[in-house]
Amino acid sequence: MTLSANTLVAEARAQIRELTPEALAPRLADDIVLIDVREPAEFETGHLPGAINIPRGVLEFQVEAHPAVACVTDPALSARDRDIVVYCRTGGRSALAAYNLQRMGFTRVRSLAGGITAWREQGLPLHLR
Repeated sequence: MTLSANTLVAEARAQIRELTPEALAPRLADDIVLIDVREPAEFETGHLPGAINIPRGVLEFQVEAHPAVACVTDPALSARDRDIVVYCRTGGRSALAAYNLQRMGFTRVRSLAGGITAWREQGLPLHLR
């Protein structure tokens, strides 16, 4: 059986929790780890304040400090019970990322519904480098 990307995303969304931009915005000052899973060039166009950029393609390796990414991991991710919100452009990559992080033992991970596109549509703040 062949699965499409849309099918994989739908399956992931059925297993994760999503958070709307309106629900996340007032919590930005809380102790939340924000992970932008877009590519670095996308991240440079604007990202949520305080977000770290770990592209979707290396997320699982980065989190586990795999030698393939020079054993670099963000200290904020060392506790698997931290509040983590992942996001991408529209929510597909972040749904897959959230699902895999849950499978890896992260217990409080959510995906931003609609991604940074929905965030921008609500007029919420972005950080530009």
